[in-house]
Amino acid sequence: MISSSAESSRLSSSLLRRGPERCSQEGRSEVAVTESPVAELSAGQSGVTARDPGARSLPVVPVRARGLTIEGADGRRYLDCASGSGALALGHNHPVVLRAIRSVLDSGAPLHTPGLVTGAEEDFTAELLRTLPAGLAERARVRFCSPAAGDPVPEALRLVAAGGRPGTLLRPVRGDGGVTPAPDARVRELRERTAAAGIPLIADETRTGVGRTGAFWAVGHSGVVPDVMVVARAIGGSLPLAAVVHRDDLVPGAPQDRADSFRGNQLAMAAGAATLAYVRENGLAARAADLGGRMLRQLRDFAAGLPCAADVRGRGLLIGIAFAAPGRAARVRNACLRRGLIVELAGRKSGVVLLLPPLTVTDEQAAAVLDRLTDAVQAEAALRHGP
Repeated sequence: MISSSAESSRLSSSLLRRGPERCSQEGRSEVAVTESPVAELSAGQSGVTARDPGARSLPVVPVRARGLTIEGADGRRYLDCASGSGALALGHNHPVVLRAIRSVLDSGAPLHTPGLVTGAEEDFTAELLRTLPAGLAERARVRFCSPAAGDPVPEALRLVAAGGRPGTLLRPVRGDGGVTPAPDARVRELRERTAAAGIPLIADETRTGVGRTGAFWAVGHSGVVPDVMVVARAIGGSLPLAAVVHRDDLVPGAPQDRADSFRGNQLAMAAGAATLAYVRENGLAARAADLGGRMLRQLRDFAAGLPCAADVRGRGLLIGIAFAAPGRAARVRNACLRRGLIVELAGRKSGVVLLLPPLTVTDEQAAAVLDRLTDAVQAEAALRHGP
């Protein structure tokens, strides 16, 4: 265990005390509105390509992993708070996910069956429908699509456009804005306006779904029911999987051929169904709200005394620390790595350090994460002597 300052130790200790805090909804609006599917498509594609080139080049060669922990080829162990960019809701190699994958492998069933309905797909779809907001679940159709970054949202926009209507895109937590949650009141207002105008509301739950923000789907915080939901990353239980869920009357007769080739990954279906069920049955969304709220409060208290940290924001176990000076977030990430902590960068110019611990993280592990993170931030602040 790497030693830390007295301040970070105090934060780690106080984290272990449970409290009623929940993460704040402060921050600017995260509602993205468009009257033109083509315009929104272009904007979405542009945002996906503007990624930090160093985000994929951390000098760690993983050889084993379990839960929050990764072991590198050099024998060092790291706490992984990137979680596969949020795809690992249960962490690395969770037993329920491994059992689901092995059951498919051992069954002798085909591993890829595009265009054919299988038991694995039916199980996944049934479990997904159990988790959807009431009002959408009973009328939902599920269309699988490419899980590649930047593909699911444009697919949803194309689908809505096929019905002859523009769509309004809602991101409950805006990633390119640096992990900033949309205020619930604003989301409800948007739902009222789109419903009155007959404009489909598309909720992008790519990063926020499957309990990450403290509700199974982030739209649940505001109580709104979207017409379309984009679901990806965590729904595959660590394997690539994405889908567009929409009301059955939204695009009657829409062509299916675009989606057929992406519906056949049986391992992802099995792993995804097991993950969705485990999160639902074990109340991991509520757990994320509780633990994430405490982590956010501790980090805000810590950052208040450091001028180099511009803001701490997020919801549940989707947490970002923004830094004002260019390049500081990247230096903090490197300092975290030296202390055995893996984090991501987010936001414009990669100015936000992003924490995405698995939903199974324990209080003790969360304390260790904060211990290493705060020590890294303080070391960087002392080295640079100001912002």
